[in-house]
Amino acid sequence: MAISSCTKQNEDWANLLDKNLSQWDNYLSYRHKEGYNGEQPKDEQGNLIEPIGANKDEYGVFTVIEENGQQVLRVSGEIYGCVSTKQEFENYHLRLKVKWGDDIYPPREKLLKDSGILYHSIGKNGAEYWPSWMMSQEFQIMQGHFGDYWSQATSVIDIRAYPPEYTMSAVADKSQPFLSIGSDEALGGYCMRSANFEKPQGEWNTLELICFEGKSLHVVNGEVVMILQNSRYKKDGEQIPLTKGKIQLQSEAAEVFYKDIQIRDLDTIPVEYVQYCN
Repeated sequence: MAISSCTKQNEDWANLLDKNLSQWDNYLSYRHKEGYNGEQPKDEQGNLIEPIGANKDEYGVFTVIEENGQQVLRVSGEIYGCVSTKQEFENYHLRLKVKWGDDIYPPREKLLKDSGILYHSIGKNGAEYWPSWMMSQEFQIMQGHFGDYWSQATSVIDIRAYPPEYTMSAVADKSQPFLSIGSDEALGGYCMRSANFEKPQGEWNTLELICFEGKSLHVVNGEVVMILQNSRYKKDGEQIPLTKGKIQLQSEAAEVFYKDIQIRDLDTIPVEYVQYCN
């Protein structure tokens, strides 16, 4: 990647957020309803409804506001979709701050507030179940679940985790061997973070994503909650490395705010995280 094309905040970090969202595209699909079954929605006459599409945010789902003199990305959540970096990134350290707003929409009105960082994003928009995001790996942002993992479309990754039993999910833990997690894998496409380090409603949380040569770390408020490696995706029966791509921030039926979105190149794993990548 060429971070030099980004606005420099200091010698190492590049700032990805400005008032015009000039380094991001956006994509909107649908206002999903209760009982969505993964099929393309239809109108009352039974006609297929097309997604809103790319860079057609006339609804103000993604806006930059000012809070205490700082630029903040507000994601309303009203329509499913994302902002995605125009640039692809490989071998990097991403950090940002996030907090919840108050608004929540169908089909999540009685569920936890939800968003996420989708990394190594490639291919077309709307490739997964909700037709809203590219194929990617997900750093989950959900109430009580900051740092969970979700597979998007056919992505797969190995995670140090306890295996699931019965109705339980796999749970990340640095003491455990790596398990293969993906939508078509035996253990499914979801793994829970090792512990909850989310701050109370209305407070800013600092999230960090370390990506280097197919390995990644999910870091929440200074705590490593998941260790991942061997990022890949499936195509025509083959498993293909997935180590670079765009970064997406989700709109997923809940109001959420992002600020201090920064990134830097990595030539190696930062020394403070080496112990997790051996």
